[in-house]
Amino acid sequence: MLLNLVLAGWALDWRIVPALLAGWFLADLASGVIHMLMDYVPCPEGVGLGTLYFYGEGRDTPEYAALRRQVFARISPLDRILFDFKVHHPRPDSLGRRSMHYQIWSTIVFAALPVSLLLNAWALLWPAPGWVMAGALAFVIGGTFSQYFHGALHRRDNPPVVNVMRRLHLLMTPEMHDRHHRSLQRDFATISGWSNPLLNHVFHWLRARGHLRDEGLEPVG
Repeated sequence: MLLNLVLAGWALDWRIVPALLAGWFLADLASGVIHMLMDYVPCPEGVGLGTLYFYGEGRDTPEYAALRRQVFARISPLDRILFDFKVHHPRPDSLGRRSMHYQIWSTIVFAALPVSLLLNAWALLWPAPGWVMAGALAFVIGGTFSQYFHGALHRRDNPPVVNVMRRLHLLMTPEMHDRHHRSLQRDFATISGWSNPLLNHVFHWLRARGHLRDEGLEPVG
């Protein structure tokens, strides 16, 4: 990302500000699309994820930790992320207790790092206008921290920068995100919420055509 900043050039250009806002909107949109899919795509069956999901009390015990390690050894890293999204619904505050490293490693590995490297290659081979790089960088930064911002919605004590960004409407508030948890059928974005009106239409369009069924919300087996 530091190389992205250097290659952006940041020459004075009125298009930089709208490009930054557009990149932030696209990051918000991507967070909502991924959230929607992770909520409704079914987990693998018959590997013990259902047992973990409905474990009940005692999740801070060595027995639960051993069971989690045993079950997670049978599934892929992507399936682990899928499970974490689903278990977040009945226990939303658990996401707020996760470390930043835990929250952002998947977005770095699967999205931010590949996109950032592609941007650097593009800028080195075919120099891009500074406003294009600025918008792309806003998208990468927003995408990288999307799960951290999501966790901040379930945590009372946050760094001052989070509170400032909320006042500037760059980040959504916990009250806005509560609408998602009340129905699980709307407001999937986890950054600013700017894209939620569009995503809500997409969700209902897909659901009306038989996709995104409730059966995918909870692991089985």
